[in-house]
Amino acid sequence: MTKTLNRGLVMAGLLLGAAPVLAAGAHVHGAVQLEVTLDGPTLSIALEAPLDSLLGFERAPRTASEKQAAQDALTALRGRTLFAPDAAAGCVFQSATADAEALQPGAKAGEHADLDATAEFTCTKPEQLRRIDLGGLMTRFKRIQRLQAQVVTPQGQFKQTLKRPAQMLTWGR
Repeated sequence: MTKTLNRGLVMAGLLLGAAPVLAAGAHVHGAVQLEVTLDGPTLSIALEAPLDSLLGFERAPRTASEKQAAQDALTALRGRTLFAPDAAAGCVFQSATADAEALQPGAKAGEHADLDATAEFTCTKPEQLRRIDLGGLMTRFKRIQRLQAQVVTPQGQFKQTLKRPAQMLTWGR
């Protein structure tokens, strides 16, 4: 019990320390923020991106083609193909969410709209997880030029910036 409690406290401390890093990130077109957390068998990935980095606009879609592009982006972000954890970790996709206030019906126009997405996996060998292939994300969303990642695992906290064409997020030994 003490080991579980200690691990929980360490993870909470690391997450609290990571939050300001991501929150302090400026709204930059072409750039996205990624937070990866491994807690026991659960791998959680949180993505925050300016809509422009994904769609090329940051407002409610106006035309039929913009509405379709927004729907296609949400469908892709709610799917299982954008993130590929290291096969050695035996991770299985569980769920994904994606939402942007600007894409809601009746949304008001704003200057800088973001999209938030999450993906969750359950891993049978989480201690083997050392990388995530982001090729699906980078291929699907060609406007992403830079990805700033914060990774929190029982082995420590890691930061990495990927610039296109790089697609592999790695950490640890």
